[in-house]
Amino acid sequence: MDLRLASLTLDDFRNYRHFELPDIGDLTIFVGHNAVGKTNILEGIQLLTAATSFRHPTIGQMVRAGCTVAHLKAVETDGNRLVNLSLGMEAGKRRYLINGKAHAAGDVKGRLPAVTFTPDDLQLAKRSSGVKRDALDELGSQLTGSYDVVKRDYEKVIRYKNRLLKEDAPDALVQSINETLVTCGGQLFCYRTALFRRLLERLGDYYATLSLGHEKLSARYEASWDASRETLMKNDVSSGTMYSGITRDDVRELLSRALDEALPAERRRGRSVIGPHADQITLLLDGADVADFASQGQQRSVVLAWKLAEVGVVEESLHQYPVLLLDDVMSELDAGRRDALVSFVQNDIQTFITATNLEFFNRDLIDKARVVRLPIEGTV
Repeated sequence: MDLRLASLTLDDFRNYRHFELPDIGDLTIFVGHNAVGKTNILEGIQLLTAATSFRHPTIGQMVRAGCTVAHLKAVETDGNRLVNLSLGMEAGKRRYLINGKAHAAGDVKGRLPAVTFTPDDLQLAKRSSGVKRDALDELGSQLTGSYDVVKRDYEKVIRYKNRLLKEDAPDALVQSINETLVTCGGQLFCYRTALFRRLLERLGDYYATLSLGHEKLSARYEASWDASRETLMKNDVSSGTMYSGITRDDVRELLSRALDEALPAERRRGRSVIGPHADQITLLLDGADVADFASQGQQRSVVLAWKLAEVGVVEESLHQYPVLLLDDVMSELDAGRRDALVSFVQNDIQTFITATNLEFFNRDLIDKARVVRLPIEGTV
């Protein structure tokens, strides 16, 4: 049986003095007016599962006003055993405990992964490649600890290199850090493109279902070191096999060469322009860029398909369904897309939904759900 949440407790977290949710079932719907704290509950769940927050806040922003520490607790179960998980946040630090023993955040990620869908996620279809890169890396970090380590190492290298460029450091020092960049950047590129190919396989199928097969969804991943796109064009973009034929050593060699050639330009700009942080990801409908040419309805279908594909990748990789956190997205989707999402939600996936009212839910779903109306007296 999959690991699932059995209970949740929030103390001095965001607007909550105390919030407790025992006996959690398959589907929970939090209903209340805007700003009563519905999203805060989902954020708490994500912090206890994915060990991150879709808001990317500081710890000070998460501790209730006037308090110095926040405590979040959950009980997880696979039907046979109970696991106590807690998170304490104070003075700029987070401390995770599993059954009373201290653990790093990396030990929490992937135990019970989470897939989150918020209105901001609609930017996956509308905005730059950075949003898509971040979404891939956040997913990958829940799947394997090595992905998370490589991503964090790479981010440190880029921050350090950018500082060197701004300080006009000697070429020898910049080239030295480039060697480290090639090592961790090449690995991150291989991890990310492999994950994207797996995601794209499902993405196309889900989109075809949502659109009734009217358009074909594909993607293009362009490495910053592949300026001529010669390597990219050797692969079949439409089937999602981009860069599948090159090895990690190939990537390192190409990345190293591009970094040498780009050094003068990087010095002029004062920042690094070559590496996975600068790779471009484009989603395409029948060959046209989704961001520029797709309607709002098509863009919403693309993002919904992306999120459903994330669930599929997690289940395949970890043999464990993630918890699904849906923050006020029903009002963003039309009836057909809501129905598609609801049918997916009922597929043995523990799901938490926020909404301002129940008008977007059919009676069958409401009858199966636990509806929690907020605010609950004494909790906020």
